[in-house]
Formats: sequence, structure tokens, C-alpha cells
Amino acid sequence: MKKRIVLTALVALAVFAAIFGYKFYSIRQQMAARAGMKLPPVTVSAAVVRAETWPNTIQAVGALKSFRGIVVKTELEGVVREIAATSGAAVDEGALLVRLDTAVEEAQLAGLEAQARLAEINLGRARELRTNGTNTPNDLDTAETTLAATRSSVAQLKATLAKKRIVAPFAGRLGIVQVYPGQFLNKGDALVVLESIDPIYVDFSLPQQDIARLTLGQTVRLTVDAYPDRTFEGQITALSPRVNDATRNVDLRATLRNPGEVLRPGMFARAEVVLPASEHALVIPSAAVVYNPYGETVYVIADGVVQQRFIKTGASRGDLTQVRSGLKPGEQIVTSGQIKLRNGSAVKIDNSAAPDANPAPKPVES
Repeated sequence: MKKRIVLTALVALAVFAAIFGYKFYSIRQQMAARAGMKLPPVTVSAAVVRAETWPNTIQAVGALKSFRGIVVKTELEGVVREIAATSGAAVDEGALLVRLDTAVEEAQLAGLEAQARLAEINLGRARELRTNGTNTPNDLDTAETTLAATRSSVAQLKATLAKKRIVAPFAGRLGIVQVYPGQFLNKGDALVVLESIDPIYVDFSLPQQDIARLTLGQTVRLTVDAYPDRTFEGQITALSPRVNDATRNVDLRATLRNPGEVLRPGMFARAEVVLPASEHALVIPSAAVVYNPYGETVYVIADGVVQQRFIKTGASRGDLTQVRSGLKPGEQIVTSGQIKLRNGSAVKIDNSAAPDANPAPKPVES
């Protein structure tokens, strides 16, 4: 009985061993078959790493300011008698804008001028009499003082008359006229805005770490939303001697020519300070860079196979990115299809739908 049980167990073990052996052999065969299979090449687009002159710039956001700009106001109160200013018109320096009523002052001036003439006559008589010794020195002093006081009153009244004739202090363009004939104005009431905008300023600020790269006379390129296809160019004309305590930025001002007065004060602007260019910088399409938490990489193609490589990138310009290290000129890199790749993947290049690599792309009009 005991022998029969042992024999049965041995037979069972032999059956199980045969089954497991067969399964193990099948799995090994399948693994060998898979190892021998070659995956089809992945279709990608590619570009060549090239060396070129890289224009270095510092970008900032700024606002346009008038070369000269004021709100013309009254210095004296009075009633508006004449409005020579036209809203939006260009005016020369000294052009009449508004004239206030001067009837009272003109009448007073006539009387004062008559007094001044009388004072001149009296002074002449006093001098003649003094020559003959028929009056005292005090009489001559009184006559001279009276003439001087009268002339001072005349000059003061003429200054008042001049201030009631409000003129443009410089050449420029007017805004909207804010007054009407017959309106009574108090001291300091606004009449019209006067702006001189050719040339025009753009004010912006940059971080303190850029100060060493900034100098007067550097070229500044400007773009505004109103004219997306145009680039305006000027030069840095002022650099603040102080860094802002709150932002640690330094304020700058550039001056630009503004023919046609297309740029207007108050406009938002994007400014680029042009620095000396980097010669023989390595440049690749930005689409080739794969960004990861542990660094930037690209897939380099060699003999139809890709290898992932870490790189260090620099500034970007449009669809292009500068490479500081990790690549050599002439190497071929993948620009699309990276998500399907791993080290050692075979690739087939098809650039029929390659991503753009334009240094100055423009939005597509709908």
C-alpha cells in the first residue's frame, strides 16, 4: 500500500514537471521570437544644428511719452472773447489759442500811459528848474520817482494784458478744446492739451543685473499693437543714476523719430535693447527641445537611430532657440515626433510637415 502511494506521487510529480517544462520552453521561444523582431522606424521631422550670428537683445515693456506735453491753463480769470485754437490742429510756437476779455485793462492802460506822459513832462521841467536853481533836489527826486512808478504800473498792466492773450508755448498738436466763447474762466482752468510728439520718448525699466550691458546711444527697437507689422527704432538717451528701491529696476528713456505722428503718448509698447551680437552661436528650432523636470533634452539622429542628449539652452527668438552646450554644428536632431521615441529607436525622416523655424513669426490672419 505504501509503495503504491509513493509511486502515485512520483507519477504526479513527473506530470507536473512535464507541464511546467513545456510552458517554460514555450515562453522562452516566444521571448526569442520577440527579440528577433524589429520595430518599424518612427516617422519624424528633423533639422540640422547650425552656427549663425545670434542677435542679443534685452526685452522690456514701456510706455510712450511726449517730447513736450502740457495742459494749457489760464493764469488769470476772465471771460473768453476769442477762441483761435482748433481741436486736433498743429500750431506753431506763439500761435494764439484763446483771448480773454481785456476791455477794463485796456481802458486802465490808456489812463496810465497818459499819466506816464505827464510824469515825463514834469520830470523835464523839474530838471530845467533844478539847473536854474529854482527848485529843491527833493522836487527833482519826486518827479523821477513818480515817472518810474507810473512806468512800472504801465508795464504791469501790459503784462496782465499779455497773460489774457494765451498762446502756444511751443510748436505741437492740440487736443480737444475745453472752452467756449463767453465762458467765465477762473485761475488754473484747463483750456486744451498741447503735445509735441516728433520726436517721441519711450520710458521703460530693466533689472539691475542688466546695468553693465546698458549704455547711452544703444539701439532700441519698438513695436506697438496698433502697427503690428512695423518696427520703430531709436536710441537710449537717458539712464537713471538710481536703482528703484522697491523693484530693483533701473529706469531708461529712448528717443525715437515719429514721422507722421503715428505713435501717440500713452501707448503701450514692447521695447528691445539691441546688444552686440554673438558670433557662431548654435541655433536649433525651439520645437526640438524636450523640457523635463531634470533638464532640457533633444534626440540626436545618427545612422538612422536616435539617442537622447541633455543640452543647455540660451535665449529664444521667434521659433529658434540658442544652444549653449550639448550639441555640435552639423548634427541632426528631431523636431517633431519625440513622444514616440526612446533611446535606440529607428527613425525615418519626413520634413513635409516640419514645424516652423522663423526668427520673427507673425500671427496668422483669420
